[in-house]
Amino acid sequence: MSFKNILIAFSLFSFVPAFAEPALEQNSTAETIIEANKTEKLPLDMQRINQLLVQKETLEKELSENNIWSKIYSNYHTYKELEKQQIILDETIDRLEKIKRKTQAQKEEYQTAQDTKITLLGKLQLLREYEKDPFKKFLTPPEIAAVPKVDSPFALISAVSYREKLQSDMEEYNNRYESLYHIVEKFKQKQLLLKKLLKLDPLNIVFINEQQDTIDQIKTFIPVLEIFKTTKNVYSKKIDEIELKLKNDIQREIQRTMMIGGIILFFIFLLFFIKHFVKKYMSEDERFYAINKALNISFVSILILTLLLAYIENVSYLVTILGFASAGIAIAMKDWFMSLMGWATIVLGGAIHVGDRVRFVREGVEYVGDIVDISMLRMTMHEDVNLTSYMTNRRAGRMIFIPNNFIFTDMIANYSHSGLKTVWDGIDFVITFDSDANKATHIAKEITKKYSKGYTEITRKQLNKLRSKYGMRNTNVEPRIFVHIEPYGLKISAWYLTNSYATMTLRSTISVEIIARIQEEEKIQLAFPTQSIYVDKNVPRPEIGLDTINPPQGL
Repeated sequence: MSFKNILIAFSLFSFVPAFAEPALEQNSTAETIIEANKTEKLPLDMQRINQLLVQKETLEKELSENNIWSKIYSNYHTYKELEKQQIILDETIDRLEKIKRKTQAQKEEYQTAQDTKITLLGKLQLLREYEKDPFKKFLTPPEIAAVPKVDSPFALISAVSYREKLQSDMEEYNNRYESLYHIVEKFKQKQLLLKKLLKLDPLNIVFINEQQDTIDQIKTFIPVLEIFKTTKNVYSKKIDEIELKLKNDIQREIQRTMMIGGIILFFIFLLFFIKHFVKKYMSEDERFYAINKALNISFVSILILTLLLAYIENVSYLVTILGFASAGIAIAMKDWFMSLMGWATIVLGGAIHVGDRVRFVREGVEYVGDIVDISMLRMTMHEDVNLTSYMTNRRAGRMIFIPNNFIFTDMIANYSHSGLKTVWDGIDFVITFDSDANKATHIAKEITKKYSKGYTEITRKQLNKLRSKYGMRNTNVEPRIFVHIEPYGLKISAWYLTNSYATMTLRSTISVEIIARIQEEEKIQLAFPTQSIYVDKNVPRPEIGLDTINPPQGL
């Protein structure tokens, strides 16, 4: 056999043990131990050794179960061994590449080395994360999120949740440190057991190798444990600092919330206290609803102002923002803004109150009803049965919502302004030209005066009160009768004062009474659209004394 073939065979034999399985190595080591024992013929304390082996087996079981650190170290150790094998393999491939004329055996060795390198690179790629700092991922503490700002009662929930998360992260990090510390202590115990075993059996190669591996593991884990301890202390202090700050912020916010809650409760108590007295002494007053509404609005305004002053740090900044925003709001929400201004005008001006009977016209349609509510954006009116619904709409009982801005753009009539709850109502009827007009006017005046007497006295008193507020000249409240010439006869128009909320009732009563009285008179005939033809007969002239007819009162 040539020297070159001997060199190739020696290279192959030196290369194969690098990829041998640990089991083969242990078997060879066991055989070596047996041979050494046979050779030395030293007495061994087998009972003590067995006891130590049982302890060692129990310790190794504890190290292998749920031990992430040992797994990381094992992968790291495997990666380093694969790197050493790669160095040896690269040297072999370089040596074979330098041979220009290779023998068949060298070619096969070169091809085998190339295939083995491909497999080896694949393994290294899978374990690439263990190349540098394999424990870095487990040494890095959990990321601390941004600390929430406790500036409102709702932020208390997020702050408490944040504290719980910090405590959970800290507990998990401490458990990680405790597990590493526990592993290091177990390795130290294993090292002591191996020392005791080597004292009893100093030639045991397995114990020698295990002791060396244990020492290497301890040397690897001790610096990691020190770094972990330092990192944990820094992380713990940072968590303590954040928790202390959060605790102070939470206590401050709780105190502020309690103070604001006390203020709100005080105003609620004050509101109910005032409402109780208002209801007790003014429940029958027409101003009760308006006062009650004003109290509610005042309470809401005070509540909003209190919350704004409490939770807005820079009030001037808010005022500036609202100043710039108000122009855009006024343009984009013109009707809404005008309704707010209309509400202020209605409330402060007192032109319309809840309970007033009003009339307004919109797009040619008349609506008459009672105001049942005045909110910041609209008035709510309940349409009642009245002359307008009788003659025009032919329906009533609807809830009609009137935007407050109509106060600026539409004519709104108030039938019951400032306590004046009476209005003038008129009944018209036509008699023939030859009827006794004087008698008819007397009947109309007598009946209207009879039924409107109570309203006349009420109106007189109310008008006397209004003279100090308005420049009222004509305050005559007696029934008024007017006579006009119409194509089919004389129209008699009787006007009288009646309750603005019940005009139809009195109108019906007076109409029936007038018709009944006129039907009793022989000289009075009701006229309607008719025609009379006179053939060879003089046209009768009406017997009427114009000088005896009462002149119209007022204009």
